[in-house]
Amino acid sequence: MIVILFALIGAIWGGLTARKRQGNRKDIAQYAAGYAMAFVIVGMILTVILDRVLTGA
Repeated sequence: MIVILFALIGAIWGGLTARKRQGNRKDIAQYAAGYAMAFVIVGMILTVILDRVLTGA
């Protein structure tokens, strides 16, 4: 769930960043995909850390 949430936040943030920089639709899509992938990696790392902390492993 954390990974999906982070992917959505990243896609929205990337799309807004591209729109702010006057990008066309392809630019907005590329920024949204790139930011989503970066945020997914952060979300996966956070998920592993939380899992290890909460399970005591």
